[in-house]
Amino acid sequence: MKPLRVLTFTTLFPDPARPTHGIFVGERLRHLLRSGAVEARVVAPVPWFPIAHPRLNPYVLQGRQVARREEFAGVEVLHPRYFLIPKLGMSTAPWFLARAALPVLTALLREGFDFDLIDAHYFYPDGVAAEWLGRRLQKPVVITARGTDLNLIPRHYLPRRMIAQAAHRAAGLITVSAALREVLVGMGIAEQRVRVVGNGVDLEKFAPVDRQEARARLGMTRFTLLSVGYLIDRKGHDVIIRALPNLPEVDLWIVGEGHRRRKLQELAEALGVAGRVRLVGEVAQARLRDYYGAADLLVLASDREGLANVLLEAMACGTRVAATRVWGAPEAVTAPEAGMLMDARTPEAIVAAVAQMRNRPPDPGATRRYAERFSWEKTSREQLELFLSIIAAKRQPQPHLE
Repeated sequence: MKPLRVLTFTTLFPDPARPTHGIFVGERLRHLLRSGAVEARVVAPVPWFPIAHPRLNPYVLQGRQVARREEFAGVEVLHPRYFLIPKLGMSTAPWFLARAALPVLTALLREGFDFDLIDAHYFYPDGVAAEWLGRRLQKPVVITARGTDLNLIPRHYLPRRMIAQAAHRAAGLITVSAALREVLVGMGIAEQRVRVVGNGVDLEKFAPVDRQEARARLGMTRFTLLSVGYLIDRKGHDVIIRALPNLPEVDLWIVGEGHRRRKLQELAEALGVAGRVRLVGEVAQARLRDYYGAADLLVLASDREGLANVLLEAMACGTRVAATRVWGAPEAVTAPEAGMLMDARTPEAIVAAVAQMRNRPPDPGATRRYAERFSWEKTSREQLELFLSIIAAKRQPQPHLE
């Protein structure tokens, strides 16, 4: 059988300058390719602005370092530049994105990669631009919603209108959680048109380690909470720090990098807990399982998430989680062996959750078995089924009307 030709289109894709940027999109593609049923190319536009200034969005600054052509998992990745006006470019981003990508997609077709469909990730601006490109090139488009593209951006009037329009016109719609599907349903999209295909977890990369060896190697000595994610407000690292004064003899390790690093350090110092907070910085994916496996509990205090990969990764390493009951978290944490959900995003709720989890003896094996239901193989199978159904429908002869 001839492989399905897929054009992955997204601004969220890992590259050498930003190895964890959109890693979930890269991993989904990597595992889809393993099926042998797909041939792919990636077009991952990079934001560009003519003046380099420290106050620019960090992705704009880092994007200046990205090569225009590279490779990921044996697949060619193209990085055209699209114009992005810092702080003001939200409404115009889809237009600039589509304008920058059209020559690249046209060149791929001319060179012989006649892709069957466009697989777009992140609804705005990526999905909106992809839908415009699909109509221009007469290719079906599948759009995957991942989090803030539906639980935050639609609060703005014009982006919401463009998202709704693209959703109505797209050949296929995917959300990584049922909670995100409800946003599209609220925009008038029929529920049966939206398929929930959650993120998976690499069960080989994220697996239990010898906990005592990992703790000794990293230098963990007390009951340790782990928080993983960009150092931005919505991840709630500060909320966990505020809980520490009421959690004596408990340490917090924060893995990630971002513009709130100094503020988090200052907060820890002001609360007198700086000696128990370690800002680890960014950690390569290959080393993350040591941190997950060594920690006593992963805490996710986000106020918005699609379906957070860190929950699945920690559980795959045998470590339980405590997460705010928002968006996709209740779909990831459904049993005691997985951990627990917090009804409030407050220091008091975190203190109560930690106390409850410390009184419940952990069973890393049970937590690992729970995580095994979230395999990438299942995600790839469901994604491929949708793609094939769309291609089959497109190839069916249309009835001739007299």
